[in-house]
Amino acid sequence: MASERRRYKITADEAGERLDVLAARHSGLSRARIQKLVEQEMIHLDGRPASKADLPAGGMILEIEIPEPTESALTAQDIPLDIKFEDHDMIVLSKPAGLVVHPAPGHASGTLVNALLSHTRGLSGVGGTDRPGIVHRLDKDTSGLILVAKTDAAHHGLSNQLKNRTIGKTYTALVRGKLPADSGVVNEPIGRHPKDRKKMAVAPKRGRLAETRWRVIEQLKGYTLVEISLMTGRTHQIRVHMLHLGHPVAGDPLYGGGDKADTALGLKRQFLHASAITFNHPLTGERMTFHDDLPKDLTEALARLGR
Repeated sequence: MASERRRYKITADEAGERLDVLAARHSGLSRARIQKLVEQEMIHLDGRPASKADLPAGGMILEIEIPEPTESALTAQDIPLDIKFEDHDMIVLSKPAGLVVHPAPGHASGTLVNALLSHTRGLSGVGGTDRPGIVHRLDKDTSGLILVAKTDAAHHGLSNQLKNRTIGKTYTALVRGKLPADSGVVNEPIGRHPKDRKKMAVAPKRGRLAETRWRVIEQLKGYTLVEISLMTGRTHQIRVHMLHLGHPVAGDPLYGGGDKADTALGLKRQFLHASAITFNHPLTGERMTFHDDLPKDLTEALARLGR
């Protein structure tokens, strides 16, 4: 199988964006993979090898050469998977809290990818050898539905839907305090926290567009159970936006800080669950929706609130 070459014309709205961010969005590849391709001179701007420092201008032609996939060096591990749907092209599964999606520093094994390699030998190579099949991610301690691509065609199809915001992702969250209305929208850009590199923050001048819609399910003693829909997919988006509203996600150690009331609920992680996902099947075009009930640790927390 030969390498694949793709061409995109940079729009005026995209002018000045970081090359890796722009190329990742167009191609569906991870930024880490794009950066490696830049080093290998497999990404060109107007016919010349691109550099990491490039800020493409409107009208430029971006070319991305994607090499033939190589065999992954990752090991298969027999980790149970809660699969909701599977066919030749893709998998829909429920990720438990505590499971990292793909190998990263500090998590070389025991990830969802290791489990997938044990389940099937057929995973897309679009994300690179360290992220086979991974279309999008959930934080380690966020549970719920996630999509996995088994073929490159499916990966491209799902990635394009993410880019075009035609995948509907709904979360269930428990937040501290009483929200001021029955529903609302947060439209605040999100970027890296200026002082803590592990965190994200609302960043009006340097952040990227982020939109979160929320609807109250039930008011509880000291908390609100909410349904949250993401219009964009920024890192830690729900956790950052709810903190911005003054109602951090219950049990969130990074953005919520220590709270005795959260501890009393028995929470050992953020109360955040990807409860529904809607998308077009990447090959057949069929509109599909899947739902996932709250896991035991979250229903037990609600029970302690009398629900």
